[in-house]
Amino acid sequence: MAKDCGELVRFMEEDIPFNKLLGIKVEECREGFARVTVPFRDELVGDARRPALHGGVLSAVIDACGGLAVWSRFELRDLIATVDMRTDFLRPGPNCDICVESNVVRMGNRVSVVHSIVYPAGDRSTIVAEGRAVYNTRRADDR
Repeated sequence: MAKDCGELVRFMEEDIPFNKLLGIKVEECREGFARVTVPFRDELVGDARRPALHGGVLSAVIDACGGLAVWSRFELRDLIATVDMRTDFLRPGPNCDICVESNVVRMGNRVSVVHSIVYPAGDRSTIVAEGRAVYNTRRADDR
C-alpha cells in the first residue's frame, strides 16, 4: 500500500491537471480500492438535447479512479500507465455529481487489472457505466 495515502490523494487531486479540470475529489483510498466523485458542471454534458454527461468524462474518471486503486498498492514515485481500457455505458450519464468505485481484481508483477462502476452520487443501486482497465506498473527501484 502507498506509504502515505494522503500524499497520493493530494497528487491525484492537485498535481494532475486533467483531474483538476474534471474536479475529481478522492472520497476513499485504501489498498486496492478507490472511490472518487466528480461534481456536475454544464461543461461536462455531451449532448445538451438529452442532456447527459459526456461518455468521455465517464471513461476518463474510470481511468483516473482505476489508476488510483492500483497506485494505492505502490509508492508515489512508482509508475502506473494505462495499457487498455473498456467502458460499458449502461444508462445515460446523469446530470448530477457522479461517483466511481474501482477495485483491483488482479495484481501481477507488471500488470494490474481493475474493475470500476459509475453511479449517481448517493444512489449506488443505479449503475450507469462499468469499466475494466489494465495498467502497466513499474516500481521506481526497478527502473
